[in-house]
Amino acid sequence: MVYWGVDPGPPQREVACFVRVAEHLSFSRAAAALGMTQPAVSQAVARLERTLGLRLFDRTSREVALSDAGKVLLPYAEAMLEHAAVFAVEAARLAEPAGRPIRLAYCPLVGALAARVVRRLADRSPAIDVELRRAGWGAATADLAQGGAAAAFMSTPFPAGVAMTARFHVPVTHVAVPARSRLATATRLGLEQLPAVLLPRLRPPGSVWHALAPRLRSPAVVGDLDDLPAALDLVAAGRGLLAAPHLLVETVRRPDVHFVPIDAGDLRMTYGLVWVPERASAELMALVQSARQILRVP
Repeated sequence: MVYWGVDPGPPQREVACFVRVAEHLSFSRAAAALGMTQPAVSQAVARLERTLGLRLFDRTSREVALSDAGKVLLPYAEAMLEHAAVFAVEAARLAEPAGRPIRLAYCPLVGALAARVVRRLADRSPAIDVELRRAGWGAATADLAQGGAAAAFMSTPFPAGVAMTARFHVPVTHVAVPARSRLATATRLGLEQLPAVLLPRLRPPGSVWHALAPRLRSPAVVGDLDDLPAALDLVAAGRGLLAAPHLLVETVRRPDVHFVPIDAGDLRMTYGLVWVPERASAELMALVQSARQILRVP
C-alpha cells in the first residue's frame, strides 16, 4: 500500500527497461522490443540502478548477464508491471459490454493447458465462451497484431507491446529420430553427434532455435517448426532430426519415431500467456486469472 508522503518507488518505465533487458540479455534487442533507442534503455537502467543503489547487470564488452541482485529482483519487477497492466485494463474494460466470446490461440505443444483453461472458464457462473485456435509462433503473433485472437499461449520471443503472465519453461531433453535409424538404439546422445537437425528458417533472438543453431554441426533448414507434433512427420520421412522438449516426449507416441535422451545443457523452451492490453475485456482478464491459477502463479 502506498501512503501520502512515502516514496512510491522507481518509475514503471525504468522497471520495464530492466525487465526487457533481462529477458533478451541485450540492450539493443530490448530497445527494439520497447520501441526505444538503445541509449535511452541504457540510461533508464542506469537511473534505476542509481535509485536502488544496486547493480542489476554484469556487463562486459561482449555480453550482458543478470547480477545476483538482478536475479532476486526480476520476479518482483515482472509482477509490478503485470499488476500495473491489470489495473489499466480493468479500468478500461468497465465501459465495455460483457459476455462476448473470446478466442485463445495456442501452441500445439501446450494444447492440454489451453484445454484446462477453457474447461475452467466454462464451469464459471456465468460461463465464459472461449474459442480455441491452434497456432504456432508466427500465426499467434499475427493473430495478436490483427485482432484475430484475444490472447495466446506462445513461446518466446514475445511480440512487442503485449502484456505477459504465467511464464513457464519446458526443457529440451530428447531428440526425435526415425525408428529405423541407427541412432534409435543409442542410450544418450550429444548435440555434436547429431546430423541434420531440423531448424526453422526464421530463428528470432530469444527463441530456442536461435540458441540451438550455433551448437549444431549440420542443421537441416525447413520453412517453419511452429507445430512440433506435426514436425515429427519430417523426422519419420528422413528429412532430419528434431530437438524435442519433454512435453512432446510425454504426449506423443509414434511407431515410426523414437525419442533418444540428449545432453542439451540448459536448452529450454519458454512459454507464456500474452495479450494486447488495449483490447482487454472482463472475459479476457478472467482467462488470464484462470491461467495463473492453473500454473499456480502468485
